[in-house]
Amino acid sequence: MRLYSTLQREKVDLPEPPGPIGIYTCGPTVYQRIHIGNARPFVLSMWLKRWLEHRGYEVKLVENITDINDKIYAAAPGHSAELAADAARWYVEDTDLLGLGRPDFEPKATESIEPIETLIGELISRGLAYPAGGDVYFRVAGFPEYGTLSGQRPDRVQEQEGEASPLKDDPRDFALWKAHKEGEDTVWESPWGPGRPGWHIECSAMAEQFLGPKFDIHLGGLDLVFPHHENELAQSRGAGREFAHIWMHNGMLELTGEKMSKSLGNIATLRDVVEEWGRETVLLYFLTGHWRKPIDFSDETMAQAAAQWTSFLNAFLMRDAPGAAGPSWEDFAAVLDDDFDTPAALAVMHEWRRAGQYSLLEEALKIFGLIVPQRDPPETVLRKATERQRAREAGRFDLADDLRAEIEQAGWEVRDVEGGFRLVPR
Repeated sequence: MRLYSTLQREKVDLPEPPGPIGIYTCGPTVYQRIHIGNARPFVLSMWLKRWLEHRGYEVKLVENITDINDKIYAAAPGHSAELAADAARWYVEDTDLLGLGRPDFEPKATESIEPIETLIGELISRGLAYPAGGDVYFRVAGFPEYGTLSGQRPDRVQEQEGEASPLKDDPRDFALWKAHKEGEDTVWESPWGPGRPGWHIECSAMAEQFLGPKFDIHLGGLDLVFPHHENELAQSRGAGREFAHIWMHNGMLELTGEKMSKSLGNIATLRDVVEEWGRETVLLYFLTGHWRKPIDFSDETMAQAAAQWTSFLNAFLMRDAPGAAGPSWEDFAAVLDDDFDTPAALAVMHEWRRAGQYSLLEEALKIFGLIVPQRDPPETVLRKATERQRAREAGRFDLADDLRAEIEQAGWEVRDVEGGFRLVPR
């Protein structure tokens, strides 16, 4: 299997099964309900885990929850810890609605202070970080590889948003540890004074804590390439870790061509979307877009996804005899193994639907968490359909019509086929 990596700017091969494969996904910063766009990295990472395991890999998936962050302090001054705890719970509840299971580990920044402090201490000892007035800053000039992931030229990097401080040696430097400020209701003791970690160092420490100094895949939204992931890479490699090999960045959801974001206020929460359209439609909607590309979100695109899901349901209810030969399972596997191309995989599934290859279709749908409900006719309906068949054979067509009406009132449709009948839910 091979996946496109932002770092190498090409598709990179995974090792042969069984691996093992370590995956780290940048999870949410928790201060409100997540929107449908926030769910895309969660869905992608869970699908990728399920597919790799189907292909024989041993997979460990880690997705962090950022519960220490300036955005949380700003959203609930003096009550940020309470809000973060509530929003972390909402995140789990809302993503559980998708029915894909959970990552193997979901560490929180508040639970990882010790490894964060250890990593900061190593960077200071290597001369790549320096304390300043209770803060600790990463020295960008000391890491020549800075900009490798994002393509930024180090000499043109500007001071990062929220990082302005007269204490820094260089405007480009960014905070690893932030001194405690009045109004912040969470604080931890450290060798540099009371405070709390910066955003970027949290992920470097948590990834290593659960996956070790070297792992296979780092996943997150395209908006995280710079500065968040660039800073993660600099911190971890600066401390002597190889860190992530493949960097997967999923495209953003767009609402009428504009990126969906909390700051713009143009959000549709995941919970509301699932309640309106159903989990199956939401999952099929995500299948329609290649993970690296933006995907439009609108009533129209959701209605199209709902129609596709209905076409799969109808195929299983009708259960027509197989027609022309369709693609093989190897054809399906080939498109997923080549950069996890879910739109191409979806096209294969529709070919199976048209060809009546139900066992292949059902197995593929299960990988993406789409379970086709099984519905057998009740005994009373089956008995009436049998009586109707006998009435037709005896030429008693009025009785056959009455029995058909009773079957329809029970929620079923009887269809005459060669050699008998078929019952289909209405």
